[in-house]
Amino acid sequence: MVGITNKIMLAEMRRQQKLSQSIVDGQTAISTGITLNKPSDDALAWVQVSDIGRAQAQQAAWQANVSYGTTRAATAESNLSEINNLLTRAQELVTSARNGSLNDTSRAAIVEELGTIRTTIDEMLNQTDYQGTPVFDDGQSTLVPVSRGLNLAVVGTRQEVSEGIDVDGAAMSIDEILAASIAAIEGGVDADIAGALDGVKAAQAHITVEQAKQGVRSDRLEVIGDRLTDVDIDLTERRADLESTDLQQVISRLQSQLLQLEAAQSAYARINQKTLFDIIG
Repeated sequence: MVGITNKIMLAEMRRQQKLSQSIVDGQTAISTGITLNKPSDDALAWVQVSDIGRAQAQQAAWQANVSYGTTRAATAESNLSEINNLLTRAQELVTSARNGSLNDTSRAAIVEELGTIRTTIDEMLNQTDYQGTPVFDDGQSTLVPVSRGLNLAVVGTRQEVSEGIDVDGAAMSIDEILAASIAAIEGGVDADIAGALDGVKAAQAHITVEQAKQGVRSDRLEVIGDRLTDVDIDLTERRADLESTDLQQVISRLQSQLLQLEAAQSAYARINQKTLFDIIG
């Protein structure tokens, strides 16, 4: 009789332990807002959440790359804009140098300012950030992975931006064009100065094209960044649907389990008391 009673008591104790643990899990779900805490909660949902977590990690890496690319692209756009402004000023200076009544002092001032423009443009073409990354790539564009199977060149190369400019059939760099302009003004021959002006105009037209190219790169990064954000929002919502607590459902279940536990504990106490009397008797 005692053996049978012990079995009943042990079974009841296990049932109450499971019920108590279920109540604790429910209370945790209410406080954290998350129902899915371990595989046994829902094996299929757990696998899906794990897959979504890996996808989110990959998305985060791509978003970081897009952010990096966007920063570089913005700096390149800024430098190209400033180079364009400097070349506009260079055009004005070379044009003014064609004034036949220009005195030596004025000519020297123009040469000095053109020299400053030349130096400034060279610095902007070779500028690096605090990590030593160049504003413009050298020789070959660095490709940045921004999505599955998609790698983008986020800036042009220094050579693309500043070299290979067609000036009357000759390929020249911006530096060479400005050097020729300075030499022509120092020489004072109007035909040479006129040729130098054509070179500066060609340089500015070239930079305008490079600005347009950089704008396309920046726009593409923005489109990809927006798409990655949309995908991340979708993944977050899907994960929340799998993990999040349905408060109404959990509270209802928790109330029912508390009543069951209270009734079970009351019954267990009566059984335990009766068994003790049986043993004494």
